[in-house]
Amino acid sequence: MFEKFLIMMKVQMQTINQKIAVEYLKFFYPPLRNEITQLSVQDNFAGIMQATVNYLKNLLQESKINIIAHHIKLMDWIYRNGNSYVRTMIENLFVRSFESFKKHAKIQHWKLLYQYMPVSFQIILYEQQKQDQMYFGK
Repeated sequence: MFEKFLIMMKVQMQTINQKIAVEYLKFFYPPLRNEITQLSVQDNFAGIMQATVNYLKNLLQESKINIIAHHIKLMDWIYRNGNSYVRTMIENLFVRSFESFKKHAKIQHWKLLYQYMPVSFQIILYEQQKQDQMYFGK
């Protein structure tokens, strides 16, 4: 397993495309490895993003804020190194889900998560909220 991680770290220098992102996500989310593999065979990257969101929502119900914060930082690393497709999917599915997290989390948990959240995701979330306000009056 560690050898696979070292190989993945060598890949770090190049932009992360969908295929490489899938390999990182399998490594970062061991409980989802089979589901991610199945979805990647079907070329369903959106489904993989949704699986990670569902996993984090389950962790939120268990109040595992530190684990969620860790996964958000890992996703930010993929985001920062991702190509435009990977970045767009993370923005539109992963970061977009934070609005739901906010609604379902205890106030103190949301404040902690937001505090741990990388600035890039805070900015994206703010922009999404502004757009939602403009288009939907939310």
